[in-house]
Amino acid sequence: MFGSLLRTTMVSPERALRGRSASAFPVPERHVVLGTPLAGPWPDGTAVLHLALGCFWGAERELWQLPGVVTTAAGYQGGYTPFPTYEETCTGMTGHTETVLVAYDPTVLPHAELLRTFWELHDPTQGFRQGNDRGTQYRSAVFTTTDEQTAAALSTRTAYEPALRSHGLGPITTEIRAVDSRDGVPGAGPFYYAEEYHQQYLHKVPHGYCPVHSTGVACPLPTA
Repeated sequence: MFGSLLRTTMVSPERALRGRSASAFPVPERHVVLGTPLAGPWPDGTAVLHLALGCFWGAERELWQLPGVVTTAAGYQGGYTPFPTYEETCTGMTGHTETVLVAYDPTVLPHAELLRTFWELHDPTQGFRQGNDRGTQYRSAVFTTTDEQTAAALSTRTAYEPALRSHGLGPITTEIRAVDSRDGVPGAGPFYYAEEYHQQYLHKVPHGYCPVHSTGVACPLPTA
């Protein structure tokens, strides 16, 4: 978005910025489009999935329009620095990627359907970039909160990769991790809300620049 140091290798935990013990800024209470709580509480049965697909401005706008979505929020996740700022994340020294929290009703929007939208909204083969946005904070990632989401992420990735290859694209580089550590595998860690001006940015600034980077390749849903 505003540029970065174009860090194209992940910072180590030892070198990452130290961060802070609490947010450096207030988090808005409500989604300015949907009118729902940005940080909960949400209705019983609401699922939460964290999706990183480049610039979070454009990604969030696409995701809040899906049927069954309760709320969305822009933030930072997958790295090491507690409660980072946008400027810190842009240095590449937090390890975080720009991420959209999606709270949704899985009886209306099944996990696989949400993930199909995720795959189709960006190019998951580009590594540490999306289009002209370059750096580790633009990497593709799925951070799950349930085993069902993890299974859906893996199965939709398996279904999508041959379709991408048939169009001359490379292997999927998307990181798929649970938020919490499981079976000895480190988790992605907490979702840290971004600053107020990032939340629903393209509603507030309708002509703001932040394109999605779709490949135009359809993602087939996996067969049972």
